[in-house]
Amino acid sequence: MPFHIAEDGCRIHHDRFGSAGPLVLLLPGLGGDARFWTGTAQGLSGRFRVIATDHRGAGRSDRPEGAYTLERIARDVAGLITAQGEPVHLVGHSTGGAVAQMLGIDPPPGLASLVLSCTWARSDARFRALFEARAAILEAGLTEAYQALSDVFGHMPADLATREDAFLAGRAAAAQKLQPLAVTAARIRMLLAHDCLDAVPAIRLPTLVLPAAGDILLPPEMSAPIAAAIPGARLTCLPGGHFHPAADPAPLVAALQDFLSEVA
Repeated sequence: MPFHIAEDGCRIHHDRFGSAGPLVLLLPGLGGDARFWTGTAQGLSGRFRVIATDHRGAGRSDRPEGAYTLERIARDVAGLITAQGEPVHLVGHSTGGAVAQMLGIDPPPGLASLVLSCTWARSDARFRALFEARAAILEAGLTEAYQALSDVFGHMPADLATREDAFLAGRAAAAQKLQPLAVTAARIRMLLAHDCLDAVPAIRLPTLVLPAAGDILLPPEMSAPIAAAIPGARLTCLPGGHFHPAADPAPLVAALQDFLSEVA
């Protein structure tokens, strides 16, 4: 099981796909689990080598207690990128996109391009209210309610209707998956102060911004200012909800292949 060892000794788990082609690093959202990307990674693996990484505090990485910050996760990812010793094309979704913005502003050696998927650059009043409520629900121990809200905000109604049994099973497993609850809540609260909008014009890497038309968690209007602020950035709206890379990865895979074929 591959791990990158962060500067403080935290083990950061990652999976690898593909055997040839440019190297792509997939960084997940708040859930922090590389398995979110399985369909996307498999779709890319015929033309690219792919690393899908967990965050610290999630997935199969270590889950140290204490404060969590986006800056700390950005340092973990920067170390993983630099350790590859070659150009790396970074795809960040949601929270992963917030981390990718930070890395684009102050790029580590090897970072070659950015894809910012369903993300945001400034936490507004709506965002703070929503994520403070999600953290409070989790801190109250209501893990099934937390997971149910994540499903509703993350998936399209048709997906919820046709895969209800799978979603119910996921809610039943949430109590274990989200442990330690204090760590997961700390990871939610680290998002509240994110504000890179005035800094992203410093990004000079090829950048593709990909909102999703049906995303009600981080709607397209939160991505548009990012694309407008980054010189030369492209903006393409994909179909689906916030979790579209997991629910239906084909449109994202096609968009990534087109972009990476130009910049890699």
